[in-house]
Amino acid sequence: MLRTLAIAAALALAACGGVVEPPQPRTFPGDPPERLSDWGMLASDGRYLRVSDGVIAYDMNTALFTDYAHKLRTIWLPEGAQAAAHDDAVIDFPVGTVITKTFYYPRAGADPAHVALTLDDMPGWDGAGLDLGALRVIETRILVRRADGWAAFPYVWNEAQTEAVLRRIGELRRLTLVEASGETRPLAYLIPNTNQCAACHVTDAVTRVLAPIGPRPRHLNRDFAYADGVDNQLDRLIAAGWLTGLDDAGAAPRAARWTGREAWESLDLDVAARAWLDINCAHCHSPGGPARTSGLHLSPETPLGLQYGACKPPIAAGAGTGGRRFSIVPGQPEQSIFIYRLESARPAVMMPEIGRSTVHDESVELIARWIESLEGDCG
Repeated sequence: MLRTLAIAAALALAACGGVVEPPQPRTFPGDPPERLSDWGMLASDGRYLRVSDGVIAYDMNTALFTDYAHKLRTIWLPEGAQAAAHDDAVIDFPVGTVITKTFYYPRAGADPAHVALTLDDMPGWDGAGLDLGALRVIETRILVRRADGWAAFPYVWNEAQTEAVLRRIGELRRLTLVEASGETRPLAYLIPNTNQCAACHVTDAVTRVLAPIGPRPRHLNRDFAYADGVDNQLDRLIAAGWLTGLDDAGAAPRAARWTGREAWESLDLDVAARAWLDINCAHCHSPGGPARTSGLHLSPETPLGLQYGACKPPIAAGAGTGGRRFSIVPGQPEQSIFIYRLESARPAVMMPEIGRSTVHDESVELIARWIESLEGDCG
């Protein structure tokens, strides 16, 4: 299967005119290299960013929001290694695994600082890589599984988009987000330092170890456009010999797919809203997560009740309440703390509290409509 994928990727690259040579993927058990290309997961000549042979790209059903950035995600396992699926937990990846996430935007005009706000799925993706002609690549984050656990490293792309270099201290990029209407808004895009990566990826408040967030069966159980055709992502991993514990994707749960472009009249609000809260909030708001002391648990198995926020007074939200009494007031989004925090971009108020500097308007509308549809009375 991987050989077929490699041949198809080469054909797709030739068709688009790219000349970048595919590097050999590898892992680093010690100090990471200064150049992203040394990992061998991706290669760019400034015109085309290619996923290397033997590396598998993937996407999420409903994605984590990061200031409207688009993301190219990949997984690579060392030869002979296998990952294991256990129920619906994060997939247990072997030592040597490398996961990448590349953040990029469509360009908006000639100014390289102007980027377009679009809800399109992975613009520029052709099954083997990204056509960079109308894109601006900002950063690539690496998660690598070592013998003593996961480690995270941010790499920042140069202006020529030919290479990314390790930037342990992170960086702030001043961008201008351009909406379809032509309206603009300033965007302070934060590339996290290695310590800030832990703010999201430490999902267990007791062990305090880093872990991936997205690669759970329910988030990966969807079709994806590969160079050799459309395939279910879990089935692709199984066919590659990389995933055990599942016979096929049909045996796995599936999270709802929501992109913000759905027609409201055909949308199941409860399913879509809970999927968004799951991927964006539940890694912290869970019984063992960093936000466990809030008493707010947004995992999909939590029933819609007090623990999920319905008529729940805050425990330690401080200024984050906006003077509102309950996390969710059924039928009244304007009285719900959820909406107050989602509508804010103030660091002391906003939720999620990291990973964004602007408001995700589409998710605010989704959660508001969902709350408005709920029945009940907080008394």
